Amino acid sequence: MSEDLAVQSPRSTTWRVHLDRTMWVGGVRGLMLQALHPLAMLGVWQNSDFRDDPFGRLRRTADFVGRVTFGTPAEADAIGRRVRDIHRGLRIVEPGGRVHRVDDPELLLWVHCAEVSSYLEVARRGGLALTGRQADRYLAEQRRSAAYVGLHPEDVPGTRAELHAYFKRARPALRVTEEARAAVRFLLWPRMPRHLRLLTAGKPVYFPFGALCYYTLPAWARRMYAILPEMPQGVVTAGLTAFRLAMNALPEPLHDRAFMPATRRMLRDSRQRLEAAGYDVRNGLKGALDPRHWP
Repeated sequence: MSEDLAVQSPRSTTWRVHLDRTMWVGGVRGLMLQALHPLAMLGVWQNSDFRDDPFGRLRRTADFVGRVTFGTPAEADAIGRRVRDIHRGLRIVEPGGRVHRVDDPELLLWVHCAEVSSYLEVARRGGLALTGRQADRYLAEQRRSAAYVGLHPEDVPGTRAELHAYFKRARPALRVTEEARAAVRFLLWPRMPRHLRLLTAGKPVYFPFGALCYYTLPAWARRMYAILPEMPQGVVTAGLTAFRLAMNALPEPLHDRAFMPATRRMLRDSRQRLEAAGYDVRNGLKGALDPRHWP
């Protein structure tokens, strides 16, 4: 496969995970997990419009993940530079006045690990069949994504064992701040942004989705938050499986309407490149996962 087709090959584990619709659950779960790092949460609180437009943040994250997966290396380099430039100019001010950089490698690493662990764990739990070796391969592939935000790949966990060891080291520094608790409550019951006010009538439907994201958090994270009463994890797994089956059944053009227009254009261009290279994408990018149709 020519290197200019996509950052990650359609034959990668990354494609299998990132084309699975459990990514929506994984994305919100990742935000909830990230919020347990006091500085990371404070950085979001002080430097983003999260409270006014949580869906916008999720869609921007989806755009970044899409470009460093399905986009060309040039597209990934461009969005990586943009993210690094934005982070370089942002600061976090603690209540006592101490100032931190948003692009502190320790914070970037926490955000990366919380995010990719959520994508992987939710997809596998929802029914995506990945062996342990494939799960490790996914984490190793995501080191390349981490480099786009300014991390050194060799500093990023590349196996499940390394990721587990990282979380074990990180946990003593985690705590539930008022901002973190407010963020999770907001993700469970969000205020609709002005351009999505038409969806307000369906807002009660969102709570089961937010609760599903919450209940897929690690047990230690749920114990820290203690926002919702515990639920049998078998029920959570069944709900996640049902969500995955329903969402994966949606035609790709319908599903992609949830993304920003720029993201949709990037995905369209990716399909065109793959089709020209001989991949079968008549039913969307998922078609490129089938080895029987590889060029």
